Amino acid sequence: MRTDEPREQRGDASLPPGQGALPPVEDVLAAIATGLWRWDNASGTVTLDAEAARLLGLAPRAQTTTEVGVRSRFHPVDWNEIHGIVQLAVAEGTLAEARLRIMDEQGRHVLRTVRSRTKPVVHDSSSTAYELIGTLQEVTEPGPGAAARAPVTGDWRRSREAFLLDAGRALAEARSTEEVLRVAAGLSMPGFSPDGLAVFGSTGDRLTVVGHHGHHGYGDDDPLAAMPLDTDYPAAEVLRTGRAVYLSSPQEYRRRYPTTWPLASRFKRQSWAFLPLTVAGRTMGAWMAAFTYPVSFTPDERSVLTTVARMLAQALSRAGVAESERELTEGLQRSMMPTLGPEIPGMSVAARYVPTGGGLQVGGDWYDMIPLPSGRIAFVIGDVQGHDVRAAGLMGQLRIALRAYASEGHRPDAVLSRATRFLSGITDGITYGSTDTRDDPDHAATDPRFATCLYVEADPATGLLEIARAGHPEPVVRMSDGTVLQRPIAGGLPLGIDPDADYPTTRLVLDAGETMLICTDGLIETGGHDLETGWTRIRRILENYDGFSEYAEPAGPEYEARSGPSGADDDLETLADTLVQAVHGPSSHHTTGPLADRREDDIAVLLLRRTGDPQERARIRRTMLTIAQAEPERVAGARGHLRDLLHDWADDDQVDSAVLLISEMITNVLVHTDGDALLVAEVTGESGTRRLRAEVADSSDDLPHKRHPGELASSGRGLVLMDLLAHRWGVDPRGEGKSIWFELYEGSASADEGPGAAAAFSA
Repeated sequence: MRTDEPREQRGDASLPPGQGALPPVEDVLAAIATGLWRWDNASGTVTLDAEAARLLGLAPRAQTTTEVGVRSRFHPVDWNEIHGIVQLAVAEGTLAEARLRIMDEQGRHVLRTVRSRTKPVVHDSSSTAYELIGTLQEVTEPGPGAAARAPVTGDWRRSREAFLLDAGRALAEARSTEEVLRVAAGLSMPGFSPDGLAVFGSTGDRLTVVGHHGHHGYGDDDPLAAMPLDTDYPAAEVLRTGRAVYLSSPQEYRRRYPTTWPLASRFKRQSWAFLPLTVAGRTMGAWMAAFTYPVSFTPDERSVLTTVARMLAQALSRAGVAESERELTEGLQRSMMPTLGPEIPGMSVAARYVPTGGGLQVGGDWYDMIPLPSGRIAFVIGDVQGHDVRAAGLMGQLRIALRAYASEGHRPDAVLSRATRFLSGITDGITYGSTDTRDDPDHAATDPRFATCLYVEADPATGLLEIARAGHPEPVVRMSDGTVLQRPIAGGLPLGIDPDADYPTTRLVLDAGETMLICTDGLIETGGHDLETGWTRIRRILENYDGFSEYAEPAGPEYEARSGPSGADDDLETLADTLVQAVHGPSSHHTTGPLADRREDDIAVLLLRRTGDPQERARIRRTMLTIAQAEPERVAGARGHLRDLLHDWADDDQVDSAVLLISEMITNVLVHTDGDALLVAEVTGESGTRRLRAEVADSSDDLPHKRHPGELASSGRGLVLMDLLAHRWGVDPRGEGKSIWFELYEGSASADEGPGAAAAFSA
């Protein structure tokens, strides 16, 4: 027997002695100014008693009128509100309660405000016909202090609209599930705010907790965290049926869900609302809002909770998609961006990759480090055209192909030759792609793409580098004393343009203490720079960096850090961070170039440093480059290269003399021989008393002869200039060819100002 049922009254037995029977219901309602009405949705008629008719501004008598006649007495805004409240009450089988403003016949002035409480009665569950039976009672508008607890009309409505706008904006800006839950936990609903939130989902046939706030008992081993969906639990019922569950008291919770009530009682809540999270007609989860105080869940409060649940579902759906995309791109980046691998005796390596375009965490730029069968190490850096997913996919394929070709033992030129044929093949939509373009009318999936690439094969023991270049920016070398030189490297077309392209190999030696930088054009051009101004900025950063510590190469065979002594690694890592921050960090906004600062290109950086004796590093500054017969325009580059080498030389006139002599020597090789010119320039000694030795070698055995050209002669002045401008010069025959050299001494008078130059012809 239930003890909470009201005691049945029979006759006058329950009344105190001496009291009569209760008055008729009509008299009681008239005494408290409450009217009765019945609204028949099927017939469109409304039946009113005298008091209800008076409250609605009609003649004060019992009557049956039309729905249109009654509707004309309501404020338009209130009519729209009550329509939604009634539909919700019909769906959930609850009371519909609302405040309504009654207008005069002209609809200009508010006569009074009434409160309506009705109970929907559905006669046929298969149809939409229903009746509303309830009461009307005049009420006063609440004051400002009670606006938050008032029903639909007045300040409460404005507070609710402002709350929903703020909630929608805050949830729309959340980018992760954690942020969505944090925003939802911070929402202050008008008049009632939950202090415990939980979002439930489903995995297979089990209920899962996506996230929670204010319920610190939830954990991986909590029974609520992984119960079957057929469990008698409100959230599971919401997921099964897609209908909300409102529990106004612990007694109601215990009565409706006795099985799971012991699990919920430990959280000490008084009221609960479980609402479906529905997106595109599919219930993706359930949202629980728990309160530490009793909440009756009026239709207005349910309307607010339902609206918040819809916005929360949309926000969680967007956050889930964004998190999946981030997980995909981060996983793609981890799989495509390799670690630098094992330690390299005698060398230190550092690398950086910064995705900056299109919102993706990986793009078309990449770097790689490949151990070769010969014991050498190959370093690769490249950039596939574009900043989209297709560029990232092609990058992954090309990187794997390059690694395969290098691991087979091919030389740098052969590796790039095979790579260009490979890229040309996979971007050929006719040969390798599908001819059905109905789903790709613009041929975006098979459009030709090219890639730039720089391939370096390094011998750690000797510092010898063999480099092949495919349309990629040339490397930069920072010498031990801070001098920065851009190394001219012979190259060919970018990969994928010509499947039969050739890629010549350039050799240079990385001396002890020197650091080579290879990068993609994102490091150069980010911030509105072009190649020229961008290299100027990079040069300034490298020249001003003074973080390299003085350390000696370890004597034993064991090495501590990834690829060299710990001091070298730390310094190189710091330099890598400095380069990236200088072009992509906050300070880079103050050093923008002449172009628009779009910052939409990815950045890949690879630094290679040769370790060794610090004293030996400080004494020698050496560079070497080759000028081919087919590239006479590189003579100008050689002149600029020598000026960069002598950037801190004390005598500018001597620098001009050295540049003139180098230009003459290289030009003579290109004009009078059939081979290429090899330039080697070396600066030794302490500042102020240094020596420059420049040497140009070629494959011809013909030795130059000093002549006496006339004023109108167009040639023959090379050795004359050597005799006038150099302190020492000479010609050294070799087994295959010869070399012409000269020396200049810093701080000494030029040869044309002194006693004369000494020439040496070695046998």
